[in-house]
Amino acid sequence: MLSHFRSSRSTVATPEGSVASIASSTDSPPQKSGHTGTPLGYLAEEEVPFALIPEGTRRTRFVVAITGATGATIAVRLLQALRALDIEVHLIMSKWAASTLRYETDVTVEQIKSLADHVYSPSDVSAPPSSGSFLHDGMIVVPCSMKTLAAIRIGFCDELISRAADVCLKENRKLLLAVRETPLSEIHLENMLFLRRAGAIIFPPLPAYYIRPESVDDLTNQTVGRMLDSMGVHTTGFERWSGLRK
Repeated sequence: MLSHFRSSRSTVATPEGSVASIASSTDSPPQKSGHTGTPLGYLAEEEVPFALIPEGTRRTRFVVAITGATGATIAVRLLQALRALDIEVHLIMSKWAASTLRYETDVTVEQIKSLADHVYSPSDVSAPPSSGSFLHDGMIVVPCSMKTLAAIRIGFCDELISRAADVCLKENRKLLLAVRETPLSEIHLENMLFLRRAGAIIFPPLPAYYIRPESVDDLTNQTVGRMLDSMGVHTTGFERWSGLRK
């Protein structure tokens, strides 16, 4: 019950009658065994594994996703353009994208896949584009259905297309959504506004009548050229505005 006060230690009687010593705040802290005395010694300079990736060691790389919305022709022409520009393509096609492709064009799914360097199943959420550590230069969803738009807006990543788009937003990479629907409901408009504020490029592929097109191909080429501009790839092959014709 009695305590004996000393300069650096206190002793108290234990229930068994022995004396226990308690270190005071003036005592030196105990030293860990094996401590070398060198702070962060395990981060010695010669052991740091990081180095810059040299420029030119990989091609420009885009993730391209095709959903079931109408406008499959635009996706076909985009893939053809990327192949001609030697841009590496990682392709994801939804189940309904294949159905729309067959309905709107004479191009087969196999032909579309042959235009890509890598093709992933939309159900494979373990594929490279699902991770932020997978380096690429942006993602294009063309055409982008309202279902896909809504999934991206709320972060509902139950398949690879919405997950890859979600990664673009969180990693601050370019994400272009070629939304295809008309007329637009309040829900559609709110979803687009939300994603624009989050950093996505909202790109309705509207026909450019000011070029006075002679064919659907002219309109498609104009749309694809403008999409590539938005992704930072500037090409020829479509008309650039130079003022009113005289």
